[in-house]
Amino acid sequence: MQFSGSKLVSTVALAAATLAAAPLSAQDSAAAPATGEDAGEDRGIIVTGLRREENLQDTPAAITAFDSKAIENAGIERPADFIALTPNVNLVETQNAGNAFVIIRGITQNRNSEPSVAVIVDGVQQVNPAQFNQDLFDIEQIEVLKGPQGGLYGRNAIGGAIIITTKKPTDQFEGNVTAGIDNGFGYFLRGGVSGPVADDVYFRVAGSWYDTNGFIPNTFLGEDADPVKDFSLRANLLVEATDRLTFDLRGSVNKLRTQGLYYNIVADVNDIAPVRVNNPGQNDRDIYNLSLKVEYAGDNAVFTSVSSYDTLSEILTGDAFDFLPIPDSFFFNLFEQIFGPGNGFDLNQSQFLDVEAFSQEVRLASPENGGPFNWMVGGYLIDTKRYISTGNMIDTGNGVFPVYRTPSTNPLNPQFSFLADGQDNFAWALFANAGYELSPELRVDASLRYDRDRRRQTTLTPQAFLPVVPGVPQAQSGEVRTAVFDDWQPKVTLTWEPSRELTLYSSYSRGFRSGGFNQTGVGAEAINNAIVGVGDIFQAETADTFEVGAKAQLGPVRLAGAAYTTLSKNSYFFVFLAQSSTQNLGNIPRTRINGFELEASARLAPHFDVNAALGVTDSEIKDFPDPTVIGNEAPQISRYTLNLGAQYAGPVSDRLDGLLRIDYRRTGKTWWEPFNTTVREPVDIVDARAGVSFDGFSVTAFAQNLFDETYNAEFSPGGFVFRARPRRYGVEFGYKF
Repeated sequence: MQFSGSKLVSTVALAAATLAAAPLSAQDSAAAPATGEDAGEDRGIIVTGLRREENLQDTPAAITAFDSKAIENAGIERPADFIALTPNVNLVETQNAGNAFVIIRGITQNRNSEPSVAVIVDGVQQVNPAQFNQDLFDIEQIEVLKGPQGGLYGRNAIGGAIIITTKKPTDQFEGNVTAGIDNGFGYFLRGGVSGPVADDVYFRVAGSWYDTNGFIPNTFLGEDADPVKDFSLRANLLVEATDRLTFDLRGSVNKLRTQGLYYNIVADVNDIAPVRVNNPGQNDRDIYNLSLKVEYAGDNAVFTSVSSYDTLSEILTGDAFDFLPIPDSFFFNLFEQIFGPGNGFDLNQSQFLDVEAFSQEVRLASPENGGPFNWMVGGYLIDTKRYISTGNMIDTGNGVFPVYRTPSTNPLNPQFSFLADGQDNFAWALFANAGYELSPELRVDASLRYDRDRRRQTTLTPQAFLPVVPGVPQAQSGEVRTAVFDDWQPKVTLTWEPSRELTLYSSYSRGFRSGGFNQTGVGAEAINNAIVGVGDIFQAETADTFEVGAKAQLGPVRLAGAAYTTLSKNSYFFVFLAQSSTQNLGNIPRTRINGFELEASARLAPHFDVNAALGVTDSEIKDFPDPTVIGNEAPQISRYTLNLGAQYAGPVSDRLDGLLRIDYRRTGKTWWEPFNTTVREPVDIVDARAGVSFDGFSVTAFAQNLFDETYNAEFSPGGFVFRARPRRYGVEFGYKF
């Protein structure tokens, strides 16, 4: 299905006409059913995604939002849960905890790349994509903005922005706790407490723990491949020094212990094979964050300073290509043939990532409700130090041992290949936003941001391990490479509200994502393997998007729609090189992406709500070094997403409230690499929840992937597939005080 320019315009016109004629609206389709309010009596929740407080129904942007009640009723515990309820947004979870890729409207993410979406937690932007995939607990609100938001949130908002707001400290002592079990066999505990410390000083502490044996069997080892032990703790101290000056200090820690790299090698992404790795391996990730937000509200302007310090360390070990027991593996049999019986050997691998970052943002903005004109100016900087090593070891059957900053000297796991690099990156940005109400019905908003990113990479691989390719200059240990990536990011939005029940908007925006370095020597290895589009450097990506949208409301029914066209330059694609076990990025010079979204919700009876959403994305590669690729679908993009849901949340007796909720998600055909050698067939997932609550207590049964759909979560060039999690079900008990 291809969209020409005329067809896209026709689609936009039809969507706008439908909205103008129909008494409907529901941009907050996933949130509205769970608010417990009559959809005809409110205008939706208040969102802050456009850097100002505004009713969701009046916001000129494609936003799906979840308030605290929606989060609770939908059982949102991890990013995958709310992304599954958002049209034209997908999450690919693969390989290890730090690799969870968000795809918004065809703007993709991959290993070692900058993220495709800016993630803002309590006003602080996450600086590393490996931070994203964590448990969500004690959350007040989640907003998903679709389309480039670079003018508002910077270089990584090329596909959109995700705004997560945790629950704030309170002036009275309160708390909540949830405990449960699942079929892992696993158990979990989440909760938080809040209250005053002294006059105008308040605290909140929240945490979570999850322990499970896993869900995906490893038939060779006779155990599950995906056990998890996950601990998170977050603390918040809020000081209202005066009625104008506040200090908001936050700290968090996450410690994850699990496994990864339980791949299969198949010819087709739809082939399902049992996990048979002979090394369970390890995946340990530690994240620490400390941030301080200072805000002073003057008579004519509000000053905000946000400082953040982050560290992340992750070690990953496990089997290597082709992820089979030693006697069955490709390398073992290859070397047996070359060197004779008894001389074969297999490989395993280790990867280590260590990142430290400091960021600072300052903003000066007009006060809320300061009249028809609002404005904001500011600056941002981030200094990042990053170390990564990857390599293969000879698997002697004694297990796989982690390798950090130097090659292994362990005789039980001798080093076969090793690459290491250090990066010292410094980026800064200046930005300005302004909005003006030309009349009560007409408003214009504009923003402009300039980002500049300087990256310096030092080759830390010992010379003996650097690849040698005839005809290609060999990299040198200690070699330093520097690259600078920069761009302007404008955004202009025109909003027209001819009545309180109808909002129409159109916008142009540009998003920017910095380029970077693959590991030293990758370019030579790619040449040696006749792989095009991959070198030691991958280029920065830009995305220019035109969008039109409409929202309308009458009575208990809501509808919203948006259509867009995006020209992406230098989007990423992924290549794994088995010789060095490196994960590399290449660029697709030019891709056209067209699509639309329609969302609807309605209250059919007291406390009974239904919702539906459709997102369609059509992509076409317009330029590529290999001309046979031109005209193909862009990688990692699903053709469409379809959501249907129904929920009853209300009284079942004088003292007892009930919850019955079911959500259906269909993800359309998905292409995984530029050559389109294989496409995953549509995936259908059903989630369900049922429970009762009384006097602060609740008991809820849940099922994720209720009908146990079996599918692969990812496909990578070379036939690498990673299994998706099967059915998970259990029961949880909650108490609020």
